[in-house]
Amino acid sequence: MSLSPQNRGRVLAAALTLSGLGLVGIALDEDYRDAAYKPTPADVHTIGFGHTAGVKPGDKTTPPRALQALHGDVSATEAALKKCLGDIPMYQGEWDAFVSLAFNVGPGAVCASTIPAKLRAGNYTAACETIRSFNKQCVQREAGRCVKYVELPGLTKRRNREAAQCLAAGAAAAAQAASAPKNPPTETKK
Repeated sequence: MSLSPQNRGRVLAAALTLSGLGLVGIALDEDYRDAAYKPTPADVHTIGFGHTAGVKPGDKTTPPRALQALHGDVSATEAALKKCLGDIPMYQGEWDAFVSLAFNVGPGAVCASTIPAKLRAGNYTAACETIRSFNKQCVQREAGRCVKYVELPGLTKRRNREAAQCLAAGAAAAAQAASAPKNPPTETKK
């Protein structure tokens, strides 16, 4: 992808990592729990800050262990997300929003969605808006396929925040570019 004026200031996603602000956002969204629980009846057991791998009923954790698991989970999410988005230029806020989404729904869901194609086409606004569509949870499966989804208010709130963050990153950069001098002054010799 060329560095068009639209992409000025963006960095290839492969070179980005989740910002501190993005990490805190995920931790706050996931909400620390020291004992395994199911966030919703149709969900998997979760502990700490949204950690699900190998979690069983009755499992316990501590804040230091939960933060360590969060770091590992975020790193794994970013690595998987970079496989489908790594060649796409993004602003930090865009990357943070897509990582937060992928942390919650899984990088496979993001990579299989229309988000990568929209980003590759340069339609960042549509890609950011697509985040909002991930506000439903499967509540009924038949033959391994979901046959009934339900919108969850908590997911809608989180998706709206992630989409707004994603859109704001592009808007802030566009405003900065618009206010920059069109023909910067050149140095003259005396």
